Amino acid sequence: MTRPILAKLGYAILMPEEFEQVAAGSKDLRPAVRIVDERQLGEVPDAPDSLPIVVLTGRHGVTGADSRIVGAVRRPAGMHELYRLIQQVMEETPRSTPRVPTHLPVSCIRDGREWRAKVLSLSENGCLVRSPEPMLLGNRFEMIFVLPREGELRIEGEAAYQLVPDVGVIFHALPTSQRNAISRYVVQTLALGPEPGVLENAS
Repeated sequence: MTRPILAKLGYAILMPEEFEQVAAGSKDLRPAVRIVDERQLGEVPDAPDSLPIVVLTGRHGVTGADSRIVGAVRRPAGMHELYRLIQQVMEETPRSTPRVPTHLPVSCIRDGREWRAKVLSLSENGCLVRSPEPMLLGNRFEMIFVLPREGELRIEGEAAYQLVPDVGVIFHALPTSQRNAISRYVVQTLALGPEPGVLENAS
């Protein structure tokens, strides 16, 4: 599922023959990075454009002998590992974890006060919240929400930034079990599509 999931995140991974078919209709189209099994490195043409190469390798990694190689992931390459590496290679401000749009009701609790809000997007590191109550930057609060297919999560969050009119929240001291639950939900959502009622344009 790695290829279709990464495609939904904006990274189309094509076999060489697939790319040739797509590129036939556009002379200006060129790949941003090559993903190559280390056993086939000798087959990669030494093109003048020197495209960066991500190598699929064994547990010992690769040497720096080939200047085109920018990174390596162990076979079989998982979605998260490839995503992180491609982000580092291609993006000026890389994200470490993928984010998916959601429309999850959440209870926010601070200083004995509780109010309802919505989680508009979610990743392992944090979320975007739309709240009818003011959320002061720097304030920490408890978040309680039910993650489809995973169950209830209780998370300590901090209002870190504004994406007007919404607030970006980062998670603090997230237990491994909850981080894994969010990771599974993100991957399943990318693979299967959003839950009914998800705001597709929330990011």
